[in-house]
Amino acid sequence: MHPDVEKLFASEEELKQIIARLGRQITADYAGKMPIFVGVLRGCFVFMADLVRACDLPCTIDFMVVSSYGAGTTSTGAVKIVKDLTENIEGRDVIIVEDILDSGNTLSYLRKYMMARKPASIRIVTLLDKPERRTADVKADYVGFAIPDAFVVGYGLDYNEKYRNLPYIGVLKPEIYS
Repeated sequence: MHPDVEKLFASEEELKQIIARLGRQITADYAGKMPIFVGVLRGCFVFMADLVRACDLPCTIDFMVVSSYGAGTTSTGAVKIVKDLTENIEGRDVIIVEDILDSGNTLSYLRKYMMARKPASIRIVTLLDKPERRTADVKADYVGFAIPDAFVVGYGLDYNEKYRNLPYIGVLKPEIYS
């Protein structure tokens, strides 16, 4: 384990099992359809790569870069779209892929923003759900697992752009970000 991580939250094997479960659920729900997975970069990139491979259905992908954190550990509440979609989502089944659902501000904003483009449907899949921190009225349709209010890194999640490459999810030592 990385020396800056105080404890393991989800091992590589646990993550594989969670992704397989989510892939089965999405495959069943979208049978006969071709959804577009929209990843919210940067944190989702590892999760999304594994998730789309676990879904046994035709699909397309696109990405958005959205910011509400800056270099801190909590959301500023102000959502800024840095990179918009390149695909037209009108009439499409959209699955927003997020690494962690925290305050909900970003996903609430994105859902409204995308609804204006008239998709057939929008659902949200998140690897981690942190309900204790929710301030916006948003709920994921597919959840890997709920976590307590701890600062986690690894498997795409970062602190100040570090730790994304860890193959597991761990709780970062508070002295690193305090």
